[in-house]
Amino acid sequence: MPSTPDKRLATFPNPQPGRDYQIHMEIPEFTCLCPQTGQPDFATLYLDYVPDRKCVELKSLKLYIWSYRNEGAFHEAVTNQILDDLAKATQPRFMQLTAKFYVRGGIFTTVVATTQKKGWRAPAPSNLDALPGSSSTR
Repeated sequence: MPSTPDKRLATFPNPQPGRDYQIHMEIPEFTCLCPQTGQPDFATLYLDYVPDRKCVELKSLKLYIWSYRNEGAFHEAVTNQILDDLAKATQPRFMQLTAKFYVRGGIFTTVVATTQKKGWRAPAPSNLDALPGSSSTR
């Protein structure tokens, strides 16, 4: 039976809840529709987060991302909606979603949305930016 798009995000317990560590994911096949023209918009999503008690399960994330394929959404709105949904499901210490949309009308658009748990501070010095694929290496 083939999988189908699904807005539900499954989680699993963080195996190291006592440690700050970064999870980095690259999602190169995001698509949604332009609400003005109905034409497809394509993006690569970069998800970086420091989990607290829960991590997002990958297959559910794939099906969740797929659910946007036929939905009309502005780049800014869809990036923030995805971040809100992921943060609600996982309640991370820190989460950042970077959406790099492919060229449309000669313009590349990148939207970065961030959230963090109240009172959480990145470890000092922060090694998160030194990890492969982090924002400083893109």
